[in-house]
Amino acid sequence: MRVLITRPEPDARAFAEKLASRGVESVIAPVMTVAFNDRLDVDLDGVQAVLLTSANGARALARATARRDLDLLAVGPATADEARAHGFASVATAGGDVEKLADLVVERLQPAAGPLVHVAGSVTAGDLAGRLESAGFAVEHAVAYRAQALDALPEAAHDAVTHGAVQGAAFFSPRTAAVFVKLARAAGVENRLQGLQAFCLSQAVAEASQSAAWGEVLVAAQPDGGALIDLICSALSD
Repeated sequence: MRVLITRPEPDARAFAEKLASRGVESVIAPVMTVAFNDRLDVDLDGVQAVLLTSANGARALARATARRDLDLLAVGPATADEARAHGFASVATAGGDVEKLADLVVERLQPAAGPLVHVAGSVTAGDLAGRLESAGFAVEHAVAYRAQALDALPEAAHDAVTHGAVQGAAFFSPRTAAVFVKLARAAGVENRLQGLQAFCLSQAVAEASQSAAWGEVLVAAQPDGGALIDLICSALSD
């Protein structure tokens, strides 16, 4: 059993190791690279809390500031764990997607207590700021990194798809799924996807992947890595 992992490093390798512990091999072929900014483009003084919607956001925040006294609200366990690994002690965890993070903010914080800063990439999924601004919060988007799509499908992915070396591909974000399909189409291997399964972290990711004719598109029961691993292991064992 083998699955293609398209997310950037180091998250791709960490996910592959977890799959290996469940007996599933991986072909790692990121379709995007991540470049971090040296500093944030916002002032953190007076900020009520920092919102993180990815592990890369946690890494970027740690690189951009020496402060570890900030109150952080993370989209899910993996992002929260990454923040804690970088020395942030005050980290609350939402249920794995942007809607649940917005719910956590509304539940725990008050608009009058100060602005919020969303540390994220230049491209974000969902409308976290819009949801929170409608609840009265002031939210500023701090661009802390940029995820750049590759110009061509990685050789490892091309070979794996062409030669049937994988049974499916795992996708963690709508953008990654869309980029992979675009590159597969440009490489002339899109038709090979008809025999593969697309394992998607959420319904939004699944929708982005469906511009290609996969053999099957499957969605994790919860938008977190553990649930995606459960999905992959269950599907490949059938």
